[in-house]
Amino acid sequence: MKRFYVAFLRTDDEISDFFMVRSSGIKIGSNKKQYLDIFLADKSGEISAKKWDVSEAELAIFNDLREGDCVKVKALVTEWNGAKQLKLTRLRKAEPQDALERADFVKSAPENAQDMYDYVSRAANSIVDEDLKKLSLALLERNKSKLMYYPAAAKNHHAELGGLLYHMKRMLMMTKRYCAVYPILNLDFLIAGVLAHDIEKLTEMIANEDGIVSEYSFEGKLLGHLVSGVKVIDQMARELGVPYEKAVMLEHMVLSHHYEPEFGSPKRPMFPEAELLHYLDIVDARLYDMETALQAVSPGTFSDKVRTLDFRMLYKPSCGSGSKDEL
Repeated sequence: MKRFYVAFLRTDDEISDFFMVRSSGIKIGSNKKQYLDIFLADKSGEISAKKWDVSEAELAIFNDLREGDCVKVKALVTEWNGAKQLKLTRLRKAEPQDALERADFVKSAPENAQDMYDYVSRAANSIVDEDLKKLSLALLERNKSKLMYYPAAAKNHHAELGGLLYHMKRMLMMTKRYCAVYPILNLDFLIAGVLAHDIEKLTEMIANEDGIVSEYSFEGKLLGHLVSGVKVIDQMARELGVPYEKAVMLEHMVLSHHYEPEFGSPKRPMFPEAELLHYLDIVDARLYDMETALQAVSPGTFSDKVRTLDFRMLYKPSCGSGSKDEL
């Protein structure tokens, strides 16, 4: 039985347990000695680990490690640059007699993939504008098999089995509430924008059926999912006969949803639905990172520094949660 989960590790813990390899490599330190630089994971998260002063005997074993392998390690939990890290003393590959449960090592969205797909499909079917509806449905149908397991990122928010669907669903849930408050917004464009904004992450990244990204694709490295998304929408809009104005507006939503040039968007949002799409995306990403960081935190205490949140520590209040009733 697995005893130590990444999210619950504490500095100075001495651990002996199984983890999954996310990436590994042999590097040369400033002392000219070899060391193992490895990322280990389980269903609660991932952690950097180091095995210093690798011997020649260990080298053959470590060079044979592959992404997805399960390994047993003995280690001390330390801290480096504000983040927890494992200082390894021993490492071996898991063996059949270890009888591991795969579910302990695969981080997954908290909802069933088919249920999430059905939700986003119903949202697409609810679009009144027939042009946006057929384009949105076509995007979902051609990508269904990958959507059932793909993450939304390799390392950051929603980097988990089914993470992209989970991200899309929560954004859609927020979309309806914003439209109830702001009548200026066009719900059809927002639904279509949410469904299209990250869809080309399915080709930007190469992921296995555990939702683990091994690398970025050739097109992902050279173009990224924003540019690839514009290409796909342009092509599909022409095939489906979607009017030029609608197609270009949807392309703009995809292209501008990262907002800043340094994050990949050459244009900032230029109409309300494009503006809101950016904030729907960033709010869901930030709150996901906060949920993840706080899951192992006791009430009345602070989390470790969170890299994706500018190394902020987060506080988990001891005074309980507020009302969840609608206003």
